[in-house]
Amino acid sequence: MKKSLLFACAVLSGLLAGSMINGFLVYLGPSLIPPPSDCDLTTLKGLRQAMPHMAPRHFIFPFLAHALGTFLGAAVSTLMVRGQSLWPAMIVGLLFLLGGIVNVVTLPAPAWFSAVDLLLAYIPPAFLARWGVCRLAKKRAPSAQVSS
Repeated sequence: MKKSLLFACAVLSGLLAGSMINGFLVYLGPSLIPPPSDCDLTTLKGLRQAMPHMAPRHFIFPFLAHALGTFLGAAVSTLMVRGQSLWPAMIVGLLFLLGGIVNVVTLPAPAWFSAVDLLLAYIPPAFLARWGVCRLAKKRAPSAQVSS
């Protein structure tokens, strides 16, 4: 029971942390890479109308938001369970992937972006985050040396 509660808290914390970085990068993107003129990206309708006018550079921040949000969320969940299980990080990655699938269905993004986003921005960052956190934890752990 205690382990299940820890895993649930780890997943929820990972989702919260990942969603925060995702939202921040989606908010920051248009100020660094301005959208096409006369496009309103604040509503779903405006975003749908703007999609055909967007160049590849306009998709950099959405991809970074998805990948870094997933990475941070998976890292947080892995830290919370102290690397004892792959599941919290993978659940975070799968839930963010589910959100990505909803985006692909909802928004008329170019096929190349949808493919790159779904294949590279969710599951690979979740695996990479877990691997990195576990690797750093091993480096920081004091080695068991026997003194003579």
